[in-house]
Amino acid sequence: MREAPMTRRKFLKAAVQAGSVLALPVIVPAKVLGRDGAVPPSEKIVAGGIGLRGRGMGDLQWMMGNPDVQFVAICDIQKRQREAVKRFVDGQYGNQDCRMYADIRAFLAERTDIDAVLIATGDRWHALASIWAMRAGKDVYTEKPSSMTIAEGRAVVETARRYGRVYQTGTQRLSEANHVFCIEMARTGRLGKIHTAYAHIAPWDAAQMRHDWLPAAPEPPKDEVDWDAWLGPCPWRPYNPAYVSGGWRGHYDFHTSCIGEWGAHTFAQAQAGLDCGETSPVEYEYVANETGDGMVTHFASGVKMILSRGDKYWHGSCGERFDGTEGWAAAADGYSKPDVSSPALLGLYKKVIGDYVARTGRSLDHMRNFLDCVKSRQLTVANPLVMHHSMTTVHAANICMWLKRSLKFDPVKEEFIGDDEANRFRSRAMREPWTI
Repeated sequence: MREAPMTRRKFLKAAVQAGSVLALPVIVPAKVLGRDGAVPPSEKIVAGGIGLRGRGMGDLQWMMGNPDVQFVAICDIQKRQREAVKRFVDGQYGNQDCRMYADIRAFLAERTDIDAVLIATGDRWHALASIWAMRAGKDVYTEKPSSMTIAEGRAVVETARRYGRVYQTGTQRLSEANHVFCIEMARTGRLGKIHTAYAHIAPWDAAQMRHDWLPAAPEPPKDEVDWDAWLGPCPWRPYNPAYVSGGWRGHYDFHTSCIGEWGAHTFAQAQAGLDCGETSPVEYEYVANETGDGMVTHFASGVKMILSRGDKYWHGSCGERFDGTEGWAAAADGYSKPDVSSPALLGLYKKVIGDYVARTGRSLDHMRNFLDCVKSRQLTVANPLVMHHSMTTVHAANICMWLKRSLKFDPVKEEFIGDDEANRFRSRAMREPWTI
């Protein structure tokens, strides 16, 4: 049927009705506008996780404790673990929105909405997952140790640079006040000329690692545990449930030894205080023991960094100490305040910390520093170069222990001087398709 023609009366009536609708108030929830302490969706960092359990679950709670983070997806090769993460996340948000993925490639390809990923897989996956994530346009917070070889560390640096990504490795003591105090006391000359730093290595396991395989066991269904993906870039070996439950530690293909276990933290701490965060020692003196305890490393400046196991220079774990011509300072986990050679040095505590925060603009919260840098695009405190050069020290110290001889290293060329055998350890073959 043909519509009736529009008359002047009908036109005016329609206009009045439309005006009354437009005059109605538009109600927008306060949280959308960022009122009442809420963060508007447009300012939220959308995050996902890869391989979260144990330490990774602690990191997840830490990340989600920031109101400007919205965690939306978990990728894990273990069904039980990805379901556990989903239950936790959904329980925190009161919804069922957290998505689960078993395949890292599908996760990174499909979730173009994700800004940042939290990576807490086993050591063998840290660098590769970080590289793949950055190539997919994600910023990365990854647990340590962040590389298995010198070549992997360099690849992380180059990927972050090429793709313009923000990267933080989980050496959180670089953001803790007691450690910052010791680092700054050394770096700013308040201890005089520093001649020696000490870095803690783990009091379990050895530098030499296992090359054998655990006994073969029936492989579970792929949906329960994707064994091929669990191995990732490592050589193939038969499935054993002990690997999946943490028994990979101490095995050459999966671990960085007692030196890397804590040295991934403490070498970065010591090198920061020595202002050597973007270089590595040039000489490593072999020590005839199983652990590397007492190994002396030398920087080009002439300053020494000594690997130490036990509590000779601190109490607690993951400690560092700086000895200078006018005093010393040390810190480790569990300290209420740092240890110093003179109580008067602690009178500088608030000023040193305040000066550091003012100079760098960094939060004394490692996760918050990462999130702030995701927004500002500034370098994090544990940025790729800091990670790479401290992990290069880890790898070089391990190689020194494996070959049972002292080594000289060129930190610019990133190669051992006159030692082809040592140079072969700078990289490892990676199994297809889990390659850089």
